Amino acid sequence: MGYVAPRKPSQADGLEDFISDMLKSGEYHDRDDLVRAALTALHDQRASLSRPASDWLVSGGSCGEMIREKDWTQTPLGPVAGWSLEMRATVANVVNSPVAKVLIWGPQHILIYNDAYVPILGSRHPDAMGGAVETVLPEVWDWNRKVLDAGFRGELTRSRDVPMTLEHDGQTRDFVFDLAYTPVYESDGSVGGVLCTVVDNTSRVEAERRLATSNRRFRTAMDAVHGVLWTNTADGRMIGEQPGWAALTGQSFDEYQNYGWTDAVHPNDREASITTWQEAVATRTMFVHEHRVRRNCGTWRNFAIRALPITNSAGEIEEWVGVHTDITHQRAAEAALREHAADLAREIRHRERAEDQLRQLNETLESRVIEEIGTRREAEAKLAQAQKMEMIGKLTGGVAHDFNNLLQVVSGNLQLLAKDIAGNANAERRVANAMAGISRGAKLASQLLAFGRRQPLEPKVVNATRFVKGMDDMLRRAIGEAIEIETVFNGGLWNTFIDPGQIENALLNLAINARDAMNGAGKLTIELANAHLDDDYARTHDEVVPGQYVMLAVSDTGSGMPPEIVEKVFEPFFSTKSEGKGSGLGLSMVYGFVKQSGGHIKIYSEVGHGTTIKLYLPRAMEAEDVEVAVETGPVTGGTETVLVVEDDDEVRATVVEMLSDLGYRVLKAVDAQNALAVIESGMAIDLLFTDVVMPGNLKSPELARKARQRLPDIAVLFTSGYTENSIVHGGRLDAGVELLSKPYTREALARKLRHVLANEAQRRTASEVRQAREPSPAPAAEDERPAQSVTSRTVRPTVLVVEDDPLILVNTAELLEASGYAVIEAASAEEALTALQTAPIEILVTDLNLPGASGAELAVRARAMRPDAAIVYATGDISSIHAEPGVAVLPKPYDSNALTAAIERARSSAPAEPERTAVDAAE
Repeated sequence: MGYVAPRKPSQADGLEDFISDMLKSGEYHDRDDLVRAALTALHDQRASLSRPASDWLVSGGSCGEMIREKDWTQTPLGPVAGWSLEMRATVANVVNSPVAKVLIWGPQHILIYNDAYVPILGSRHPDAMGGAVETVLPEVWDWNRKVLDAGFRGELTRSRDVPMTLEHDGQTRDFVFDLAYTPVYESDGSVGGVLCTVVDNTSRVEAERRLATSNRRFRTAMDAVHGVLWTNTADGRMIGEQPGWAALTGQSFDEYQNYGWTDAVHPNDREASITTWQEAVATRTMFVHEHRVRRNCGTWRNFAIRALPITNSAGEIEEWVGVHTDITHQRAAEAALREHAADLAREIRHRERAEDQLRQLNETLESRVIEEIGTRREAEAKLAQAQKMEMIGKLTGGVAHDFNNLLQVVSGNLQLLAKDIAGNANAERRVANAMAGISRGAKLASQLLAFGRRQPLEPKVVNATRFVKGMDDMLRRAIGEAIEIETVFNGGLWNTFIDPGQIENALLNLAINARDAMNGAGKLTIELANAHLDDDYARTHDEVVPGQYVMLAVSDTGSGMPPEIVEKVFEPFFSTKSEGKGSGLGLSMVYGFVKQSGGHIKIYSEVGHGTTIKLYLPRAMEAEDVEVAVETGPVTGGTETVLVVEDDDEVRATVVEMLSDLGYRVLKAVDAQNALAVIESGMAIDLLFTDVVMPGNLKSPELARKARQRLPDIAVLFTSGYTENSIVHGGRLDAGVELLSKPYTREALARKLRHVLANEAQRRTASEVRQAREPSPAPAAEDERPAQSVTSRTVRPTVLVVEDDPLILVNTAELLEASGYAVIEAASAEEALTALQTAPIEILVTDLNLPGASGAELAVRARAMRPDAAIVYATGDISSIHAEPGVAVLPKPYDSNALTAAIERARSSAPAEPERTAVDAAE
């Protein structure tokens, strides 16, 4: 609409009459144009429109009354009479508005507000009336300054849901407002103030937040439910799709509608479930119940049910929401908890006693802290000593390896030289003396390895009492007649699992050291007893495992040693003897051997009172192994091809010459990589003879594995003076590993090669037989079996086959079963002894070289248990078996004919026994 010049009101006209006339004339249809016209018309005739200050503000509530009564002369606004008509009109609008409004006037930003705005100000009212914004509301001045600056520039600002934090009635409160800032113009067109309209949305926003939080919690609760969710109508009927219930019970849509769901409830629980559900629906209360439900697989499970009514804003139930939770395991757990109730009560009583003890201990805290510090320092010293001993052990192990290589070179050449000087008595004597020196050197190397815990042990079950008694003569010869020997054997002594040769050396070393400490005269006491080292003892001693031990103590009445000497006695090369009187390795060997065997050693000594050394040897639960002396015959060689892998040039040359002298065809390599190249060349190789410790990235165990991949029938024999941990673990050879320790003799080398080659040949034969054998036909009916087969009236002879190689064991068993024998298999002497105690064994077929007890030792114990049993030794070295009645030798490799022939030879020379029938066997 265009601008229309306003008429000038008469002197008697008022503002209201002027505006009424303008509206009636129809000249102004836009409110803003009307206001501007009215203000322009009044500019020249302000006095004719003015009213007394006391009459201009009509009503306005308490804030209107305050404005009328307030002395405004003390404010920047001055007296009311001086206020512009625009300001007074706006103030009248503010105080009579039901909406919270506040007028900010002038450059001082003076506040004038209405009753609806008072709750926002709180305790700031009534002092806030006529105050400056920045003073009345300082906490939101940053916000107000920006919007007021915009308002006084004539800009209109509207903001929704503005969060503000106000000090309200002494507290800090968060508000949310809708704010509208409108500039108020003076008659000259300038902005005199800003009118702010406020809508307090705090309650609405808080309600929305609570609703959102409630919704989130509900969704979270629904997601966290571990069970089957379902809904029912307000009157308690299951209507519509219920996928959870259908998946649980297997019921179809039609089957579970209305009250059809109760068909899946256990018959014994159905009536109570319906009654309880209907009561909950009628009383509009939570439904809580338990019953059994048939799952879709047909099994019954216990379920806990919870259901709540969902109501609308009018409080009417719209539906029921419930969940079935499987509590089968929970109920079982509750039963278990009830069973443990008594245990828990006892635990509480124990805890109360412990608390009493703790209170008592606290009274002595200071003394115990001092004691603990001392114990810790002692433990740190022991740890340092153990680390020192471990470092020295590694060093001595490496020295022993090089030393054994040197001994092997000298020993091998001396043995080769012995053949060349046969008949020359002087030369033979000198060679024999040199070989004796080699033996002493080998013993020294063995002591080094024992201290370093690097020697491969051959532990057996030993009766300690019998063992010590058997050494009586040896000990007396070693220490002389001037020393009295007393032995103390406690009753009920356990067996121990130990290497007999090493414990013999250890006891002999201790006796000789005791003799020297007593200067050849005094008393030596050897005591044996059972011992138990508990957890407390193990915590205060290094490398001690709590458990049962056999204690072997050696005590002397010698000079004894001071503590600083006792700390060093187990170190290698440390000796209290004069120069040339000892190597300093005796006690070191004992220490390393006992530790490697899983035992413990303890020394007690006092100057002037003698020394006691206690060896704690691990207890064995098995019966004692029997030592068997094996006679030896002349050694034999062979014509097979042997690949020798040795990095030491002298050792390699000596071994090659010894093998060539025994008739073997010899190939050689300086390291594992070189040896692998020889193997991959395609040359026929029967046996790989390799040192364990080898330079380069390819180690000997890996070389052996690669060799067997390329040559499946190759035999492997390791040799070393120091095995590291590559093929020996826990002091024992790994399963299936053959080892010849350096230095070795020509005879030991020859016998070991024949044994390893024979075992490999037997494995090869077994493999070929299994591959060639066709599936056995179905057994014939009882009346159709051949006459030579075993009938129901005759029991087949039972053979116990003992072989640690699985392939040979299985093949031998199959050969015997095919020949009409009943077979029991065992992979070790221990398994065989169990079979001998529980089965009617008539024939024992055993390999000589078994893990643990040997085949010969097993045969002695088998003959003691079954005197009439026939025994067959399967071996690659037949010269090591002494002929006796009831014993036959089966050379490896063997076939079915050789096996049955050996059994017949053993049975024919064994004591005769009556024919056994099924009735005899049953008895």
